[in-house]
Amino acid sequence: MMEHAYDVVGIGIGPFNLGLAALISERTELKAAFFDENNVFQWHPGMLLDGTDLQVPFLADLVTLANPMSRYSFLNYAHTHKRLMSFFLFNRFDVPRMEYNAYCHWVSQELDNCHFGNRVEDVTYDLANERYILKIRSSDDKKEIYAKHLVLGTGSSPLVPGDLADTLNEDIIHSSAYRGYEKDMKEARSITVVGSGQSAAEIFYKLLEGQLEHKYELSWFTRSAGFFQLEDSKIGQELFSPDYIDYFHRLPYETRKEALPLLGNLRNGVQQKTLHKIYDMLYHRSIHTDRAPALIRANMEVENIEKVGPREYVIKGEQWQEKKSFVHKTEKVILATGYKPQVPGWLQSMNDELVMESEKEFAVTRNAELVFKEKRNNRIFTLTNLEHSLGTSATNLGLSVERNARIVNELTGKEVYQTSPGHVFQQFSSEKD
Repeated sequence: MMEHAYDVVGIGIGPFNLGLAALISERTELKAAFFDENNVFQWHPGMLLDGTDLQVPFLADLVTLANPMSRYSFLNYAHTHKRLMSFFLFNRFDVPRMEYNAYCHWVSQELDNCHFGNRVEDVTYDLANERYILKIRSSDDKKEIYAKHLVLGTGSSPLVPGDLADTLNEDIIHSSAYRGYEKDMKEARSITVVGSGQSAAEIFYKLLEGQLEHKYELSWFTRSAGFFQLEDSKIGQELFSPDYIDYFHRLPYETRKEALPLLGNLRNGVQQKTLHKIYDMLYHRSIHTDRAPALIRANMEVENIEKVGPREYVIKGEQWQEKKSFVHKTEKVILATGYKPQVPGWLQSMNDELVMESEKEFAVTRNAELVFKEKRNNRIFTLTNLEHSLGTSATNLGLSVERNARIVNELTGKEVYQTSPGHVFQQFSSEKD
């Protein structure tokens, strides 16, 4: 076994830890390593659909809000790949989702502190030597490394509610796997999409596009009371700001939990342009027929899915406002039911040592550090399972840069990066800071 010692180790390499790796690389002398079990950088590969865009501006790249001069900015990526002129003429603030993934992949290849194809299997704390011991396995090796500090960036995993998780197969999939099943889906006679967020809408639109060629029946159900638009007004978006996080984090836990559902339309709705494209296509398809191009129904709570024949299923549930049961036959089902934090077992085993705000939610400082009951010199920062502490903006790509700047400053003990990109117009607290 090889042994290595680092100042900080990042576990998981999604956009959050990738951005942190870039910030550490450019302006610090920290000995850092980041590990991911995938062989290459992958950002929601099952949802990299043609024509879909990032929901935040390109300025919310991995580094710009902390260091606009960074060589790892999106603009430098475009310059390096001779795409700057075409992006200039593209004349938009958002970028295609596929291009954002390509940009992140490029950054991951440029950094020498990112190590793919390495799975962190276990982490233990060595109190006597004040270090964390990580057991790491690759395809042809296993090793043990030591870290003074850790940063958890294991992201999220698909959320499939209730007993529906037991029904997943090649016919019933979570939206996160859609791209790999798209061709097979379109060969079915009937397809049903369940969910009302951006992923559900994008998949429904793609299937609506292919409906004339493939002749399948298409349905779209959601438990929500309607298919609502994402809140993207400029003043509404001010809740995705460090000012609001400062305010939200100071609130008592119970108040924060009460507030989160009220902020759902900031993250869980559908972009206006996507809803408009769907409606326009439905309208064009309806010109020469009395039959609706698709069955679209809200208030439909899916409770179970039963197999009734070869590649034939019955969805059962309730129209919860009318309190009436429903039955719907389909060959394929796509569950766009969201995600849940992916917290590794080794961290869960430390729950008794951590200050917890609930059974599964740990207390976190404003700078994303876990709080231990007995203070230790070896710190763990987390970039996942933060919504209860830092608000619905915890998964925002732009704010992850501000959070990473804070982590770098904490690790180095000095202000390496400016943490405030400026203030917003709203004042969230009744008291002046």
